[in-house]
Amino acid sequence: MTDIRKDSVSFVQVDDGDAGQRIDNYLVRLLKGVPKSHIYRILRSGEVRVNKGRIDAAYRVQAGDELRIPPIRVAERAEKNVPAATFPVVYEDNALLVIDKPAGVAVHGGSGVSFGVIEQLRQAYPDWRYLELVHRLDRETSGLLMLAKKRSALTKLHDMMRANVPDKRYLALGLGQWPDDARQVKLPLFKFHTPDGERRVRVSDAENGQYAHTNFAIKERFAEFTLVEAHLRTGRTHQIRVHMQANGCAIAGDEKYGDFALNKELAKRGLKRMFLHARSLSLPHPLTGEPLKLEAPLPPELERFLKILRS
Repeated sequence: MTDIRKDSVSFVQVDDGDAGQRIDNYLVRLLKGVPKSHIYRILRSGEVRVNKGRIDAAYRVQAGDELRIPPIRVAERAEKNVPAATFPVVYEDNALLVIDKPAGVAVHGGSGVSFGVIEQLRQAYPDWRYLELVHRLDRETSGLLMLAKKRSALTKLHDMMRANVPDKRYLALGLGQWPDDARQVKLPLFKFHTPDGERRVRVSDAENGQYAHTNFAIKERFAEFTLVEAHLRTGRTHQIRVHMQANGCAIAGDEKYGDFALNKELAKRGLKRMFLHARSLSLPHPLTGEPLKLEAPLPPELERFLKILRS
């Protein structure tokens, strides 16, 4: 990666992998830790030049462009206190990284969380030129998470997700008995915020809610629970959680949509997290087209709880 000097002008040449993105987004990734407000200031002032000419924040960089970056004298506070961390790797090449995210770790900073997986990985691998989240997992959800190491891979993966190409399947433990006839759940979802600013989702009508479709398959029944496989056909916020709640079978350990009193009892019995795990992912490689079939086994704490239920 080009060394950006803080005390003098730097020159950077754009390569093929970065071509096509807005210059403000390009600079945010290039100048890690520099506040966006400062980046927009140096763009507005004309201190950033492309091929010796002035540009605005909407300019899209092209392969071969030479950027002039002025001295950056802003302390890198944003990532200074982010601890570097690595996570179990399920698949990696020069374009794609798929990890097995543990529960309790946010995928990115924001909404009261100062950092997440993406910031920690960038700290752990400072020489990587590019690393971006392809999609998201809830903080409480474990399992397969895709990250792009090239912009071309990210663009292709987003195209595939819009076309519903990736096959994403989750394991979830529902409270009570899942109805036999609820194989395909198509309930529109509406996002809102609680009075204290917390993001929530509820089932809505088709006019106000976003179309959401989940296929469910019963894997195992217990006296008090049902283990189901959820196959996402769309990727809405909290989709599986709300679709299960709407069918009278909220996810065990879910602190937003579950049974709060029962969750406390489950913690005493050994389940101290939400039982939702992104288990499998099948898709063509974004650049080569090679079929990828990836799996992340259930975390030990979830396996242990199932063992308790089976005994």
